[in-house]
Amino acid sequence: MPQPDRWPSFDVIEAALRTATEYLARQPTAPATAAPDWNDTEWRIAKAVVAIQGMAVQLAATARWQGPDHWQWFLREQQRQTLLRHELIRERLASLHAGAMAIGLPLVALKGAALYRAGIYDAGERPMGDIDLLTRPGDLPTAKRLLVDQGYGEVLDSSRHVTFEPCGADGYVGYGEHIASPIKVELHSQIAEALPVAKVDITRHVFPTRVTPGLNDYPSHAALMLHLLLHAAGNIRARALRQIQLHDIALLAPRLGAHDWSELEAATGPRGLWWALPPLALTMRYYPGVISDGALAMTRRGCPRLLARASRGHTLADVSWSRFRIQAFPGIEWAATPLEATRFAMSRLWPTSEALGQLRFAAERYSWAREIPWYGQSQLTRIVRWLVSRPPRVQTLYAVRAALADR
Repeated sequence: MPQPDRWPSFDVIEAALRTATEYLARQPTAPATAAPDWNDTEWRIAKAVVAIQGMAVQLAATARWQGPDHWQWFLREQQRQTLLRHELIRERLASLHAGAMAIGLPLVALKGAALYRAGIYDAGERPMGDIDLLTRPGDLPTAKRLLVDQGYGEVLDSSRHVTFEPCGADGYVGYGEHIASPIKVELHSQIAEALPVAKVDITRHVFPTRVTPGLNDYPSHAALMLHLLLHAAGNIRARALRQIQLHDIALLAPRLGAHDWSELEAATGPRGLWWALPPLALTMRYYPGVISDGALAMTRRGCPRLLARASRGHTLADVSWSRFRIQAFPGIEWAATPLEATRFAMSRLWPTSEALGQLRFAAERYSWAREIPWYGQSQLTRIVRWLVSRPPRVQTLYAVRAALADR
């Protein structure tokens, strides 16, 4: 990566990330009429924000102001790359659909693919980093063979999903959308999130009771919303949310009627839909009026007091990839009891062999992890740095460096 003459300090980067994130996140619903008064470094860090939040197409469509030439070019190029990737993903999905039909394999197209299939977005309006598919546990070997037959290779098998990449893929390109970046497939046999350690599993509500070979849709808009909310909740817990996730929820919410929200409430356990309060509260913050007071009230029941209190003050910059510093125990407020908080803290201090394996995999495979030596360090070294030096997050720092070096 080319180096600028002098990197700004981490404090400058942190402040610029927060400022740009909060300003840009409000543009889709409350667009300003004049460009922000940012210096060159701040404009370039703002490009990193756009990339990590997935909001280039929204800004290009809604902004009433123009930034510097390199900013305008970046937005136009991201629009073009998003459309190129959309067309390639559409072709891949069509091929997977035909292949699954031929062998009698039912699959469910998840998240971004489902939003496109439901007509929530037009072509190229939403970035997609990968293709997510859900299969029944008993069909997992068949689904794996389908992907191999279609030119994919398995690169990582975790408890969350199995990751496939196109054979011969060169790896990640740049810091935003790019047609040359490999389009991964993440194959799921369950839909669950650890919040923060106990799993919330919604698989039975997401996989239709009646399916046909090939790609299937969610059983209902309520089921799609349930998954969007759970995925956002998991990312908020991990401080890995993206603005595009709130945009998805905001676009889908008006399509849900009272019976859909009742279906959502019925799909929960004894504590109710407690984990949906943070994503719904954040959506309401940036998209006023799209979430009803009744929906928010429904999610408050059973929500841990600390989490409910934190949700009232959370901003996108607090719980997304724009949060620059690594936290020792991110999302500990999701714990319902002191025992659960202790279990979560222990999982951070002494990760499982699977978690450590995923860190090693990232350090060996991805350029953003190789260029910034964090995942290759020992767990003890990382713990010490958490406690004494407030280190930056690897993915965020990589995007900022790439944006600053992009001349």
